[in-house]
Amino acid sequence: MRKALVFALFLGLAFPLSATADSLAKFQGGIGVIPVSSGQGTAATATVVNRNIVRGVQPPGQIWVIADLQADVSGDGRITVEGRGLLLGGGNNIGTNANQSVRATLLCANDGNVLHDSGLVALAANGDFRIDDLLSPAPPNPCDSAVLLIRNSGGSWFAAGLPKDN
Repeated sequence: MRKALVFALFLGLAFPLSATADSLAKFQGGIGVIPVSSGQGTAATATVVNRNIVRGVQPPGQIWVIADLQADVSGDGRITVEGRGLLLGGGNNIGTNANQSVRATLLCANDGNVLHDSGLVALAANGDFRIDDLLSPAPPNPCDSAVLLIRNSGGSWFAAGLPKDN
């Protein structure tokens, strides 16, 4: 009995819980979208703008802000996301959720930036949301240069997760 207990303790120390070891990507903190990354021209109003496209994914037409974001993607494609305060940062509806629903999208450089999507969840009035789902299709393992985008039903990205070392 004593040997079995010592052996179990050793295994617990040598091999941490699989939830920690099995993490494909983690994100802590978020950045809201600014749809235009730059403008050209000498007039007060830019005559040409460059949209803030991330790995082929278009931004929406308005600025969005996010107060906080935490996300974890496991090796089997399960994703959990806690988002706080995802709200419009400009325009006539500033400070509202604009009745949006969002999904998490993981992009991995080593699979050509295929969109690995969760299902849609509605934003609360204060912009909070929670996603607990399986990504489809399942992401590759490893997922090189992982990018996490929060997108609406139309496909525009509203926020991005800040990568955290595993």
